[in-house]
Amino acid sequence: MRQLKQIAIIVLSIMYSYVWANNQIHKSAPIQNEVNINFQPTHGNPVKAYQGYLNVQENRSDPLSRLIKIRYVRFPATGTKQGPPIIYLSGGPGGSGIATAKGKRFPLFMAMREFGDVIALDQRGTGESDKAPKCISSEELNLTQAISVESITQRYRKAATECFAFWRKKGFDVTGYTTVQNALDIDALRKHLGAKRVVLWGISYGSHLALTAAQLFADKIDKMILASAEGLDQTVKLPFQTDRYFERVQKMIDQSPNLKSAYPDLTALMNKVHAQLDANPIKVSIPNQKGAPVDLLFQKHHMQWLAAMTIADPGQYLMLLMQLYKMIEVGNTQMLTQVLQRGMFSDPRIKFELMPLAMDVASGITKQRLSTVKEQAKTALLGNLLNFPMPQLVNIYPDLDLGDTFRTPQKSNVPLLLFSGTLDGRTYPDSQRQAVQHHSNVSQILVENAGHNLFMSSPKVEEIIAQFMKNQPIDVQKIEVEELSF
Repeated sequence: MRQLKQIAIIVLSIMYSYVWANNQIHKSAPIQNEVNINFQPTHGNPVKAYQGYLNVQENRSDPLSRLIKIRYVRFPATGTKQGPPIIYLSGGPGGSGIATAKGKRFPLFMAMREFGDVIALDQRGTGESDKAPKCISSEELNLTQAISVESITQRYRKAATECFAFWRKKGFDVTGYTTVQNALDIDALRKHLGAKRVVLWGISYGSHLALTAAQLFADKIDKMILASAEGLDQTVKLPFQTDRYFERVQKMIDQSPNLKSAYPDLTALMNKVHAQLDANPIKVSIPNQKGAPVDLLFQKHHMQWLAAMTIADPGQYLMLLMQLYKMIEVGNTQMLTQVLQRGMFSDPRIKFELMPLAMDVASGITKQRLSTVKEQAKTALLGNLLNFPMPQLVNIYPDLDLGDTFRTPQKSNVPLLLFSGTLDGRTYPDSQRQAVQHHSNVSQILVENAGHNLFMSSPKVEEIIAQFMKNQPIDVQKIEVEELSF
């Protein structure tokens, strides 16, 4: 009997060693096309990782399509219970997953390794993946004369048409740069990694991409962790939702007597400045370190555009924007000149990158939503400039448009964890709810006082992600982060 026990122990030890060794191989050995690297974050010590790539068709609808490289960095899992690979999907469109992993979210990338290999993906046409050259069109905007948004739109449409021709001449199949093709790259990466399923972790456009993947191959997705969700028909945001955002900012202002005294009605202030700029645009001379100063006639649409660029997250930029409105109201342009020194509006040339332009044009907008956007834009604070150059470029390249079938979500039961910031100035909590309304297994967490880029807004975000990854019930619906301090 004792001999049988000893044999059993030896056999179990051998089996355990075999499993342990295989686990180590799975965790630490490079796979096809991967090389060992020391991954250096912007802040912190380098970590061992693998850099790899896979070749995919530029356009799967064309059997003769050329192959393009999709690159990624893989951080091997560290936990004892490894789950499916976790693929990070950047926002934008146009963001780089590899660059994101080097930045402020690096600690979260490292923490996620407890649950499986973490993949920082550079989507097709971005970062270190094969990408088209930037197109600098022949179209220019006159900086010193008054120009309407309609005229700007016409020039942008001409420039986009010219750029699509430029990329085609360079050998790029522009119809391959859609969110559907981008999503199919994720499934190709899954196969490349030898995984049955993957976890999708994305933000903003990355959520748009993840939701598309859930429509195409839900059975290959284990779960999704999303933030600042953008639905399949939400590439263009509704202008009145931006007005509601400024109402939420006003409620925050009203909690501080000093702020309330300075900004008793932010919406009224903004409307007043817009009217002033409509009647009397401001001539400014923007210092240029590389040459002579650039003259600009600063108009209402410039102010709206500037506001649209600064409201994604609460913080210093929101306060600067409020101060800028206050200064312009009283005729002080010193702050405006300082802000414009950062390069906004100083280059008259119209330029595009293929991937972000094509992805947005392809995702497009339904006729019903476009009609709503146009109607709301007539009186909305920022008009139709939050999403510029969409919807202004809708149907600029008809062969790209994915159609209303794409923009109509189907039911899904993929487990989904969604974080929404109450002070997100780009994707709003209510619209995010609508973005996932066809998903039956959703936990939405409101992050009070957080903006668009909220993953690092509170340690509780990471704690809830860990619960979700461990398949534990999520019993919280709200996280409160520190109120915005001006």
